[in-house]
Amino acid sequence: METDEAGTSDRAATVAADAPGWIDVPLVTLAIVSVLVTAFAGLLQVSYGTYELSLETAWATIFDPSLLSNPAVWKAFLLGSELPALPPRSIVVWNIRMPRVAVGLLVGANLSVSGAIFQAITRNDLASPQTLGVNAGAGLAVLLTLVVYTGLTHLLPLVAALGGTVAFLLVYAIAWNGGTSPVRLILAGIIVATVFNALQTALFFVADDLGVVQTALAWTTGSLSGVDWEEFRIILPVTLVGLPLSLAGARHLNVLVLGEGTAKSLGMNVERMRFGLSGVAILTASSAIAVAGIVGFVGLIVPHLVRTIVGSDYRRVVLGSIFVGPALLAVADVGSRLGAAMFVFMVGVSGVATAGLFVLAGLALYLYDADRIDRSYRRFVAGAAAVGILAFGVTALLGGPSVGDSQVPVGIVTGLIGGPYFLYLMRRRQQIGDL
Repeated sequence: METDEAGTSDRAATVAADAPGWIDVPLVTLAIVSVLVTAFAGLLQVSYGTYELSLETAWATIFDPSLLSNPAVWKAFLLGSELPALPPRSIVVWNIRMPRVAVGLLVGANLSVSGAIFQAITRNDLASPQTLGVNAGAGLAVLLTLVVYTGLTHLLPLVAALGGTVAFLLVYAIAWNGGTSPVRLILAGIIVATVFNALQTALFFVADDLGVVQTALAWTTGSLSGVDWEEFRIILPVTLVGLPLSLAGARHLNVLVLGEGTAKSLGMNVERMRFGLSGVAILTASSAIAVAGIVGFVGLIVPHLVRTIVGSDYRRVVLGSIFVGPALLAVADVGSRLGAAMFVFMVGVSGVATAGLFVLAGLALYLYDADRIDRSYRRFVAGAAAVGILAFGVTALLGGPSVGDSQVPVGIVTGLIGGPYFLYLMRRRQQIGDL
């Protein structure tokens, strides 16, 4: 309780002061590390495939000046016009592999920001698009389209977004009792998600086409397989609107987490702000679900990871999530393509590299503000190093790093990453949220 009160006091002081310069060294360090991890994972994605490329060749193709300066190429990618003639290597990299990387980065950013917003407005660390019924609503809408209303399959992304929106409106309606509360929103989300998931399972018994069932399973587990620039054009406008709105609303999230009474005393219309920010979270989550299906755990664990490093100020949490979410998706998608042994090996490399980078960052941070190198920071570094070393051991048991022949949906990989990490969080914290 004392810890909660101290945290609330810190946030209140932050809101009251609203001091400039909230972009500090830990946040910048986190952003730089995330960009490096994302770039390395993306480069691996682009270089791997039937048409094999070395990392150097892939890098040279990505930054080919003749392609980057060609307006017709960008018009084809961003507006869907006809693609001009390009060398085979450029077509493979830019027209087949880069869309998957680009869509994955936007999906990661949107899901992470959505989770951060939901956790703030519900004041519950367990909140995410998944626990508030958004994912279940989108999944049910997709299954209904694939199994029953097959004539609407060309509108699948729009249907998914609409399903997520309807589900959260239903959650809000159930939770409404002259106003809402964080506890009622979470409970209503669990109810709606449970019912919608049961209906999804029932629909599998109705479908008699194995292809439809496999497509539906890919949507419900989350997959980036087969995405191209069309999906990028779907999610990009929403991202360009949703992420700036999230950053603009982060200051209000700091007020909402102080509690309803305090927020009202500061002049905030709590219900209007909570509903508006929920709309932004639904917008970003639904756009991600529309192009990649239900990619679990990203919206839940990324805000926790960011909060561990940058603190509880939601301006930092939201901005940090925009960088960490794409890094997580990029790494997970590499794992989904390369198979179990190579993925575990990559986890080992990422764990050791992350620990090393944070040790270097910690040395610089110590000179800036020694109090930042607290027990939580040291435990994070030690945990990353332990995970890396453990992953190298598992890789050796699997026969060494080798590339698999088949892919798994990226949502399965994020679940395998997110589950153990969330268990670690539960053991580290004696209390998570108000429930």
